[in-house]
Amino acid sequence: MPSMPPSTDQPVSLESGPILLRWHGPVAMITLNRPDKLNSFTREMHAALQQALDHVESGGARALLLTGAGRGFCAGQDLADLDFTPGHMTDLGELIDTWFNPLIRRLQTLPLPVVAAVNGTAAGAGANLALACDMVLAARSASFIQAFVKIGLVPDSGGTWLLPKRIGMARAMGLAMTGDRLPAEEAEKWGLIWEAMDDPLLPEQALALATHLAAQPTRALAAIKRAMHGSATATLDAQLDLERDLQRELGQSHDYMEGVNAFLEKRAPRFTGE
Repeated sequence: MPSMPPSTDQPVSLESGPILLRWHGPVAMITLNRPDKLNSFTREMHAALQQALDHVESGGARALLLTGAGRGFCAGQDLADLDFTPGHMTDLGELIDTWFNPLIRRLQTLPLPVVAAVNGTAAGAGANLALACDMVLAARSASFIQAFVKIGLVPDSGGTWLLPKRIGMARAMGLAMTGDRLPAEEAEKWGLIWEAMDDPLLPEQALALATHLAAQPTRALAAIKRAMHGSATATLDAQLDLERDLQRELGQSHDYMEGVNAFLEKRAPRFTGE
């Protein structure tokens, strides 16, 4: 990703460790940083990522860009971080409940747009981490793999919820049961991700998208996230009521008045997220 040195008045950055946090104006960029292990998760990495997200929320970010270091985005759970000793095997349910599920829930409810830049292989929980973001861009060399079945497991980190809703049951079932690699271009055609692009373009285009979203009425973007995710389990009547309530709230916001005034005055709006 392009680098931009933070100014002295910018929020906390993390310049080393398994998670990097850098700032590009109002855009916070988090990089999964275990390239020698394809950025697979350990408990230490999970804790560092939650800390980075704390800094993102407290630092006033207006958009988040998530990517991986090296040749992969994320290979999911690092199996070397688990205990396979008979009688003492890692409780995967506890691992998921402690780390993966809170991470997916947090990304889905984060009150700002989240862009994933998938720079290489996204496998297992790493694939579903990317899909939990609001918009996914991927390099053409990238791929998405529901690798769980290859070690006798079921897709987790929201995979069984996200996949059928985005690409339909037949394709979701096929990916989950075969564990086959889905190339980025095919993922775009299927509607699983927003866009696949030539590898050299990904860093610049992902940052440009995150920067564009940061300049939008982010309070409205947060409401869009809430409404879109709520629609998966709501009835039409409930969804209509939610749209009404959100519109009533946003109709009293500074950004709404700014957008209307900018339209009437034929100028670019200056949104603040208020």
